Amino acid sequence: MPLNRLKMLNTRECLWIYILKLLTEKPMHAYALRKQIQDRFGFRPGTVTAYKVLYLLNRGGLVKKKPSGRQRVYTVTPEGRRALKGAADFYKERVRLLEK
Repeated sequence: MPLNRLKMLNTRECLWIYILKLLTEKPMHAYALRKQIQDRFGFRPGTVTAYKVLYLLNRGGLVKKKPSGRQRVYTVTPEGRRALKGAADFYKERVRLLEK
């Protein structure tokens, strides 16, 4: 079904957008991020997937991690905020083009 594929591609395949959005609101550790994604956006990313995306975001300078006890707490960087805005602008433009 094309709509199901579209939903998958814009949720699990674009996990970084949801992570950055949540981190603009407050710093969180990976488990809390996964829970918030499920509660707010209606899907639960895999454990390994979430950690891999956080690793790549950290490596790319879009998030920073800081130890907090046994956990690592992630915060969004200014570069991450710009990337999120770019993603939002991209989707807004797609919607605009589809509504013509």
